[in-house]
Amino acid sequence: MPDFTFAHRKEGFDKHIEKSIRGYSNLMNDVISFSRYFIENDTNVIDIGCSTGKMTKALIDYNKDHCTTANYIGLEIAEGFRDDLKKRKRDIKKYYDRIEFEEKDATFYEYENCSLITSIFTLQFIPKSKREDLLQKVYDGLNCGGAYIFAEKTICENALVQDMITFNYYDYKRESFTTEDIMDKERTLRNMMKPNTWKEIEDMVLSAGFNTVQPFWRNHAFVGALAIK
Repeated sequence: MPDFTFAHRKEGFDKHIEKSIRGYSNLMNDVISFSRYFIENDTNVIDIGCSTGKMTKALIDYNKDHCTTANYIGLEIAEGFRDDLKKRKRDIKKYYDRIEFEEKDATFYEYENCSLITSIFTLQFIPKSKREDLLQKVYDGLNCGGAYIFAEKTICENALVQDMITFNYYDYKRESFTTEDIMDKERTLRNMMKPNTWKEIEDMVLSAGFNTVQPFWRNHAFVGALAIK
């Protein structure tokens, strides 16, 4: 299977994604800031598709002053991140013990006693037939008042707008990547990443049981949103 995670980019995955998505660092800052409203002691905080574990670590660092017994679990199925996560776990364990990174499929994971679940650009890589079931598991695994914070690439309902956003996005990416690199990535992702429209995502989240889902960040076709149980 092609390495759709781009874990082995020479510049490193974290730097690669920051160059690939305009405003990515702002999105991450928002997610970390929102987390403080939800993370509680003796609950589980799960980062679905945690890649290198960078955001999981940031969640710990931002909340360890007021939550000393929260449990953090990063789920990542891609083998390419295995070494990164081993190193990340060693570094975190030096000052915070309640951290685990698990190489598991998020669609089979049993979510329970969760105060916060995050999923950043992960749902789009999961087969469409499994997305509603996963969101239902997420909802059921959250405690009352807990949150699901997620980000996804979307597709537009209008073809003209889709073209405009796509080529505007390519213009941005050409500031950091060659045209060949951009097209190679598009070909690699073609049969793996299958985005929904925002309306489809919103409907799935609401159908899982959430009363509301609020977008808080947008850039090009990418959307970050917050849903509270």
